[in-house]
Order: sequence, then C-alpha cells, then structure tokens
Amino acid sequence: MPQRHPISEPIQFEDEFILGVKHIFEEMIVFNRTLGLTITQITASQVKARINMRNELVGHYAYNRIHGGVISAGLDAMGGLAVMAAIGARHMDESPNQRLQRFAKLGTIDLRVDYLRPGIGEWFELRAEVMRLGSRVASTRMEFLGADGKLLSTGSAAYIVS
Repeated sequence: MPQRHPISEPIQFEDEFILGVKHIFEEMIVFNRTLGLTITQITASQVKARINMRNELVGHYAYNRIHGGVISAGLDAMGGLAVMAAIGARHMDESPNQRLQRFAKLGTIDLRVDYLRPGIGEWFELRAEVMRLGSRVASTRMEFLGADGKLLSTGSAAYIVS
C-alpha cells in the first residue's frame, strides 16, 4: 500500500532523487541545457529555476528582449519539472531510482502561454506547480518573472504521465 503523507508533514526528497531530477532536467534534456535552465528549488508542491540572459536568447535586437520561444519552452519545461516532483512525491514508497524511471513516459499534450510584459533583464525566474495529478494526465500552472520579481508571462499546460 502506498505510504501516505499528511499535509502537516512536508515530503522531503532524498538527495539521490533531487540529483537525479537535476541530471535529467539540466543535462539529459539537451534543449534545457541550450536554454540555460538551472533548477533552484524542487519541492513536492513547487519547482523553481533560472535562466540567465545571453545573446543567443535575444528575440528583439533593438531592446535586447528575450525571445518568446525561450519563454514558452522554459514554461513548458518547468511544467514538466513540476509533474516530475509531484510524481516523485506520490510514489515515496519506491526507491529514488524507481521514481526517476517514471519520467520516461512524460510528455506535453497542451500548452498555453500569455505574454504580459516584455522580457528584458539580466536573468529570469521560472516557477511551476501541479494543479492536478491524475493517473494519466497532469495539469500545471507556470510563471516567468523578471529579476525584479515582476510577472512577465504565465502558462498552463497538460502532460501525459502514463
């Protein structure tokens, strides 16, 4: 029977699990490495990452604005990362390696991005959380923020998990 965790007892991921997720997300998903996505926080309820602005990410040369495709790809990746964390939390009765193997079936089935403000800055923070984790589909909400904390873009997505 799966181990249950009361709301008052936050789930603590093992170092092995966190390192494994970081390896998959930052190294094995090569496009995330191309974007420069670096995980800054992984919890069962929220994930955070950072993208440092660099010349390869410019979408509008006159304003040094980040490309909208970087924003949408970053938000999509973060939604997937949030699902990884939620799956990891749901299956704490399994070993870290067993939980990491579950991510092989994860894939985006729907993505919506709203661009609210121009993405201008030295770096950006991305956040995501799972709204619902079903047996086949997960729904997420994501945010793309400037270094000053202003909300620049939002996203929502659905992911296949089985």
